Amino acid sequence: MSRPPVLDPRSVPVHAVDGHLPAPPAERLTAQGLRDQFERQPLWSPEFVGDSAPAVARAPSAAAVLLPLVQRPEGLQVLLTQRTAHLRDHAGQISFPGGRTEPEDGSAEATALREAWEEIGLDASHVEVLGRMPIYRTVTAFEVTPVVALVTPGFKLQLDAGEVAQAFEVPLQFLMTPAYHRRHLLRWDGGERQFLSMPWMGSDLEGRAQEFFIWGATAAMLRNFYRFVTA
Repeated sequence: MSRPPVLDPRSVPVHAVDGHLPAPPAERLTAQGLRDQFERQPLWSPEFVGDSAPAVARAPSAAAVLLPLVQRPEGLQVLLTQRTAHLRDHAGQISFPGGRTEPEDGSAEATALREAWEEIGLDASHVEVLGRMPIYRTVTAFEVTPVVALVTPGFKLQLDAGEVAQAFEVPLQFLMTPAYHRRHLLRWDGGERQFLSMPWMGSDLEGRAQEFFIWGATAAMLRNFYRFVTA
């Protein structure tokens, strides 16, 4: 039997929570701490390299996402989006701004910045690129390069209603604390799949209370970022 799609990740049982892992030192989760970490380039390996075998029969496509860290007075915040429900790939899911690489981009950084502008109106003048994370291969056959960047406040977002339902911020400290990382296990005849989730109860940029269920590729790339930060 082929692998079933995960239509409702909240319904997949949680089989472990990673509270045994340490949170990063507070100084690592600052703008200067991350600049220093990228400059130091520690020896480390990503914990997750992909969603396992692609579920679609097509050649892999290059893509890039921006992992935007907004420099707020209360600490760095990760700017995330929720995709619209009608999209072909990853509809309704929490994601980083980003998308498929175009021939004229020239680099993963260019792709990530262009997509962030097109999707949420984030102007590159507010962005300081720190570096790249390892490629992550999605179940939809994208080879995604996460580009980590600091974002200076003062920007005004303008969401592309065709792709982005809403945007919101989550404290980096929350996402880098493994006690909030839950492991789900989906079993079916002939196999099993494990994925992470990091549910966040917060509010969108208009102040409306909401639970954001961060899971799948986005959660995996955040977990890889945790491994980099703590290396």
